[in-house]
Amino acid sequence: MPDTTRYALQITGLSCAGCAGRAERALTGVEGVLGASVNLAHATARVEAVATVPLADLTRALTAAGYPAAESEAALLISGMTCASCIGRAERALLAVPGVLGAQVNLANETAQVRYLTGMVRAADLARAVTKAGYPARLSGPAEDEAEQASRRNAEAVFALGRQVLIAALLTLPVFLIEMGGHVIPALHHWVMENIGIKNSNLLQFVLTFAVLAGPGRQFYTKGFPALFRGAPDMNALVALGTSAAFGFSMISTFAPGLLPAGTANVYYEAAAVIVALILTGRFLEARAKGRTGAAIRKLVGLQPKTAMVVLAGDPIETLVEEIGVGDLIRVRPGERIAVDGEISSGSSYIDESMISGEPVPVAKSHGDEVTAGTINGNAALEFRATRVGRDTVLAQIIRMVEQAQGAKLPVQGLVDRITLWFVPAVMAAAALTVLAWSVFGPAPSLPLALVAGVSVLIIACPCAMGLATPTSIMVGIGRAAQMGVLFRKGDALQRLQEVRVVALDKTGTLTEGRPALTELICAEGFTREEVLRLTGAAEAQSEHPVARAITAAAGKGLAKAEAFEAIPGYGLRAEVEGRTVLAGAARLMAREGITLGPLETEGQRLAERGETPLFAAIDGTAAAVMAVADPVKPGTPAAIKAFHDQGLKVAMITGDAAATAQTIAARLGIDAVKAECLPADKVTALQELQTEHGALAYVGDGINDAPALAAADAGIAIGTGTDVAIEAADVVLVSGDLRGVVNALTVSRATMRNIRQNLGWAFGYNVLLLPVAAGVLYPFGGPLLSPALAAGVMALSSVFVLSNALRLRRLKPAIDEERAAPVPETGGKQEVRA
Repeated sequence: MPDTTRYALQITGLSCAGCAGRAERALTGVEGVLGASVNLAHATARVEAVATVPLADLTRALTAAGYPAAESEAALLISGMTCASCIGRAERALLAVPGVLGAQVNLANETAQVRYLTGMVRAADLARAVTKAGYPARLSGPAEDEAEQASRRNAEAVFALGRQVLIAALLTLPVFLIEMGGHVIPALHHWVMENIGIKNSNLLQFVLTFAVLAGPGRQFYTKGFPALFRGAPDMNALVALGTSAAFGFSMISTFAPGLLPAGTANVYYEAAAVIVALILTGRFLEARAKGRTGAAIRKLVGLQPKTAMVVLAGDPIETLVEEIGVGDLIRVRPGERIAVDGEISSGSSYIDESMISGEPVPVAKSHGDEVTAGTINGNAALEFRATRVGRDTVLAQIIRMVEQAQGAKLPVQGLVDRITLWFVPAVMAAAALTVLAWSVFGPAPSLPLALVAGVSVLIIACPCAMGLATPTSIMVGIGRAAQMGVLFRKGDALQRLQEVRVVALDKTGTLTEGRPALTELICAEGFTREEVLRLTGAAEAQSEHPVARAITAAAGKGLAKAEAFEAIPGYGLRAEVEGRTVLAGAARLMAREGITLGPLETEGQRLAERGETPLFAAIDGTAAAVMAVADPVKPGTPAAIKAFHDQGLKVAMITGDAAATAQTIAARLGIDAVKAECLPADKVTALQELQTEHGALAYVGDGINDAPALAAADAGIAIGTGTDVAIEAADVVLVSGDLRGVVNALTVSRATMRNIRQNLGWAFGYNVLLLPVAAGVLYPFGGPLLSPALAAGVMALSSVFVLSNALRLRRLKPAIDEERAAPVPETGGKQEVRA
């Protein structure tokens, strides 16, 4: 009988016994499944199958049946990773856990993001699997705590490494001076020979070097040799092998020189000691630089105060932020930071939101306006009701978004991972071939020369720089973008955004303020302005569309309640008001309902030619009026469009508005292509046409009807002031709602990818060029034989170079000065669309 395996899966979408039956049949239909039972009450499935049946077959069957298996995500903090090959081993350990669907390990911030089947595995099991692979791991906690703990851990690591470097340097210096100083300064060599002697000199070097290797350098052996014995050598294994070879050969030369061929009993204690000292120095500098790569997260976390004044029975009481609940009344004094999200109940002030939105000008706030955690109150006291607390605040969501994006793995990293997976074994093979070649073909005494070359190859080819090249740039770039008010929800959008050739923009709420106003109303015969406004205003009051709000505002207060309200996406709406049927929407709604517009159609065309949006109203099946609504262009829009053109990008506008209105605004703003009168599904088609014509495309939108286009674009950018649906569908979110943020997103993307290419070019180029030099290819032509100590120094500096280069992104300037905006070109007539 074949071996069998039992699976326990959580299932989503089950609502009745029929669903359970269909899910059960889908599972039993998979070849190799011996039995399956689905529990509706607990939404679980228990499956017994032949051991060879892949778990993916079961999940695919459930998804095809419409009941996908539930998935969970876990974040792990991992220590002990030192190079790119560690990433691959940690990821393989996670992926080997049954039920794990995907794992991404980040060397720069020492974290892992794991996606797994709910019920199949526990998050604690994931940490144990990575720990067993040689990299101690634990589950990540809340962002605030983790940021503080990460900062503290980094400070402790820097201090510990600094102490190790100091001890190693003090012990190594005499060894270096005795051995290498004598080659440079003959007088020093004579002094050593006369006062210490060659034998005592070797003994002294042995003691000091042993102290270096057993003390500060012990970590290389406790980690490197176990990794080597597991068949998964890493950077520590390379250092352990290289220094052990140098130290072991020197020990034989010191205590048993007769075992070696005549003339080969040389000591290389200084190589082993200097290698350890220099690599520890490199790690110390790396740790300091790594601490700065997470500065953006710590700065965001630091925006939230620890306490706030909660008003209870009229008295303000200082309360910890974590104890504040929704509905609590909070008092904020001038100059204080706002602790949680809320709605102002009394007072008015100016709020500095620059730390979250990137906008430098304080925003006026009064009764009913929303305030955001982390922002700073101006010169007046406020009281507000808490609406979102803890992990639900905008600030907490921003922190989570940035953290997830920083831990992402770009497509370019996949190639690096595949190379580094085999890199360390290849280096070990290259070192062995180098020793063999020098032993066979090298000049006498060949054995010491073979040792020097082999150790140099092991040390110089460490893949640290390769592993750090991409994630450090991502961390710093995405962190800097967040400080500019640009949030990358998905890290891989960094790479896709820099490939964009055309930027497609929604109009309402994106190009424009999204707060249109009624500018003109023309009634058909038999209808009055008061009657049309009263009825259409009541109907539009049920809609969230900006145009609807403009009409409701013009109608005033005291409107009747609309009944049987129905929103017709892409067309308009229908409702019953005061017993009469009201239709309001675009001309295509009237055409769909068979309503003749008559002279109103001509008036609508005239309004559209002025750049205003015509909206038609019908009452009881008869065309009643055409209304003109104008929406002012955002102040930053002209400057953003000019910047797109300056960067060589095409700009397109995709809108549901009338073609004449869209063309007028496009002509004023210098937009290259217009797709008008688009329903939500039409927007996707329009995107595909633009992609075919121009290449990779970024779409910018803010409404529910933009969600399909945001998801279909190569890079979807949501205006942060828009709907939650649009934000969830996007890859990038602009907190401020200003189009200049798109320019900044493109700038960050290009600068980060350029930085990654520089890092990878250095990391790979340095190995390609110096590995042959370390092997001694220049020696037969009169060139140098690279010292292992020098190889260690160069290797350490390569990692420091990569980190330092990534940190340059912290100084990246916004592409456009947020305080200036180009004026919107004026037009003639009664045009009301203006900045």
